[in-house]
Amino acid sequence: MIISNRRITGLSADVIAELIAEVGPLWHERHQSRLASRPRRRAVGAGAKHRLVFIDRLLATLVHLRHGATHDVLACWFGVDRSTITRAIGEVRPLLAERGCTINPGVRLRTLADVIDHLGASGQTGIIDGTEIRVRRPAIGRKDRDRFISGKNKQNAVKAMVLTDQNGRLLFCSPTQPGSCADITHARELGLVKLLADGPAVEILADAGYQGLGAQTGGRIVTPPHRKFKKNAPDWYEDMHERQRKAHSSRRIRVEHGIAHLKNWRALARHLGRREHMSDMVQAVAGLLSHQQTADLMPARPM
Repeated sequence: MIISNRRITGLSADVIAELIAEVGPLWHERHQSRLASRPRRRAVGAGAKHRLVFIDRLLATLVHLRHGATHDVLACWFGVDRSTITRAIGEVRPLLAERGCTINPGVRLRTLADVIDHLGASGQTGIIDGTEIRVRRPAIGRKDRDRFISGKNKQNAVKAMVLTDQNGRLLFCSPTQPGSCADITHARELGLVKLLADGPAVEILADAGYQGLGAQTGGRIVTPPHRKFKKNAPDWYEDMHERQRKAHSSRRIRVEHGIAHLKNWRALARHLGRREHMSDMVQAVAGLLSHQQTADLMPARPM
């Protein structure tokens, strides 16, 4: 069965069963609410029945996120019309995005404040970094057309901030911003500076794109060391600076591994659909990936 093959959905059968038990009632509740919210000539439940049950809707969404399969391909696979797949993914994806990141069975981190409190309570070090996802170029004539051009990669993209623990486990993935937004600006807009300045004593490792936040947070954000000599630096200083830079990089590299796991889901490698859907997509994948990471760390169930 498709549900038992992790290569298809990226998730184990146990995790998918937990998703069905958790998200299924939420989808059914919202579906009934939509039916009851508009004037009707017939009772709720009358008329044509769904050909695509919730489990198939969830599987179609997972395959779309994992492999980037088009709605046309999924429609042929499940034997329904393309519009049915589009509607199903549009209904399930926001529910997955709202789940947050799983750190223990039943324990979720849904906001950046939750993550900072968790790191403070557990005494762990956090690592942040920005990641870009290439998107379609906006249409000619749009006033904000240039906002999506990344200054780093010179391509149209959206950007998200990823936060992991010291072992590379995903703890948070932010909503997306246009690619022209700088990493440090995005962090400030998310309220990271205020959370660290007013919250628990937490160490956050970051790259040079976040230089300047350390002074604003009392040294809680640690960035690579500054170069004090722009040219003609003594040999002893070059050696010291290189050792410090490598030591910081070796600690911070785990967030790159976490981002690489995210990009294994093809929907986040390059997105050809609506840019407005990217926030839900990246947060849904982060939640699913963290759930699977937590399940992998749990002891095996007895046979």
